[in-house]
Amino acid sequence: MKDLHFEDLGLMRYKPCWDYQEGIFEKIISQKIAKRDRALGEEKDESPHPTSRLLFVEHPHVLTLGRSGDAENVVVSPARLAELGVDYFPTNRGGDITYHGPGQLVAYPILDLDQYFTDIHKYLRFLEEAVIKTCAEFGVDAGRIDGLTGVWVDIDAGPNARKICAFGVKASRWVTMHGLAFNVDSDLDFFDLIVPCGIKDKGVTSLTKEVGRKVTLSEVKPLLKKHLQALFSWNELA
Repeated sequence: MKDLHFEDLGLMRYKPCWDYQEGIFEKIISQKIAKRDRALGEEKDESPHPTSRLLFVEHPHVLTLGRSGDAENVVVSPARLAELGVDYFPTNRGGDITYHGPGQLVAYPILDLDQYFTDIHKYLRFLEEAVIKTCAEFGVDAGRIDGLTGVWVDIDAGPNARKICAFGVKASRWVTMHGLAFNVDSDLDFFDLIVPCGIKDKGVTSLTKEVGRKVTLSEVKPLLKKHLQALFSWNELA
């Protein structure tokens, strides 16, 4: 079992949350480097490994662009974004353009993968699996589409397949940040501002839309947390 600190940040603007994440991320990297240096020297190292962190948060309306993204996938003007109260940030995560907003559950695991497995693809599959299992708890059959990161509904429906959860991560020295954006009760009209994840031939959906009733974040949070905890074998610290 790996120790975990969990924190629910509630509603928080994107930039302060990004800064908070990066502070934790850089601290864990510094701890890893110091531990390695002690091990390489004559000093006996009995210090613990850095503790994993999991942040849940809900952001006000914001578009974020990944390192490999294309700003042309924002299909409205900056003036229109300002009119709608939508912030915009280029980021250092992977992936393309995505939307965050009220009703969407965002999860940021900040993990030292040296304590788990040094495989980013496997890491993404674990995150996807936690979302797939959470969807199943609401009777929603979600899954993966070959060649596309994310969790989808109606995966065999071609252009009618719908993304319910997007992913974008960064890793340095096998420490992760950023994570997943799970459309629970999102206003899907905001996705019309972008080509979501740069994928032009598929749509987006939410748990509320698929279930046929309003699904709240308070319903989903403990379930997603439970499945992440089981997959990563976390022991939550008080």
